[in-house]
Amino acid sequence: MKKVLIISSAVDKSAASTAIAVCKLLTEKNVNCFVPTEDLVRIQSLVDGSNGLVEYRGEKVDMAIVLGGDGSILRAAEVLRSQPAPILGVNLGHVGFMAEAEKSELDEVLAKVLAGKFSVRERTTLDVTVWQDGKAVFSSWALNEVAVEKSARERMLEIVLEVEQRPLSSFGCDGVLVSTATGSTAYAFSAGGPVVWPNVDAFVVVPISAHALFSRPFVIDNDSSVAIEVLQRSQGGGIMSCDGRRTFELSLGARVEITRGSQSVEMVTLSDEPFANRLVRKFNLPVSGWRGPGSDD
Repeated sequence: MKKVLIISSAVDKSAASTAIAVCKLLTEKNVNCFVPTEDLVRIQSLVDGSNGLVEYRGEKVDMAIVLGGDGSILRAAEVLRSQPAPILGVNLGHVGFMAEAEKSELDEVLAKVLAGKFSVRERTTLDVTVWQDGKAVFSSWALNEVAVEKSARERMLEIVLEVEQRPLSSFGCDGVLVSTATGSTAYAFSAGGPVVWPNVDAFVVVPISAHALFSRPFVIDNDSSVAIEVLQRSQGGGIMSCDGRRTFELSLGARVEITRGSQSVEMVTLSDEPFANRLVRKFNLPVSGWRGPGSDD
């Protein structure tokens, strides 16, 4: 471990101080730390003693350590898109579902990282292309989800949904989400979609407030293709967003094509904790009364 990128959501002195402390500890272990420009400026405005931080200029790093919530992890994936590296999330936010550890575990986490006691798992992404009048006008990618939504609050978006190059249904709605397994606990979950275990090779399609008899979320193989067309009869255009970060306005007649991503995102794991345990812990689910396998009747 020679080079580490530190991504910090620092919005207060405590978070900024944590970022500085992590950089100091790693530097003492002969690890070079880099910080994105926007994070560096924010940290320097919050606390003193940050003059030793080094600005990130696109160097190849061995790992990114994210000090924040899921939004910061998505930003890290974006920053590292051209120079991929494993991402380790340490939650300083609220739920932080994608994070591997909590702030209280930070010392233990850094010790494991420096000792090489971690593994890396790939997370599937989505590739998306927008077509207008037969021409590709925009392309991007997403780790969590691609959202196609109405752009005007007072108007529905009329779309036709296509799966595996066959029309499935047309309806008016507030939007449609196409989510990876990773993103199934994010926007798609809030919109009523199912939770998908991260090792399941599947995508989730979730209509949002659809005016249709067939408007249930459904799960498809992640080698399938999905397309969403904004119908000419729609009362207004729409907007497409990737992870809530990369957006594009959709005119009438626009076609959004979504396929399995050509480039995955690597996430650091520190244990083999069952996914069910993470669900219980992050969402504070009630499990009292559970006796487990092999218990006496």
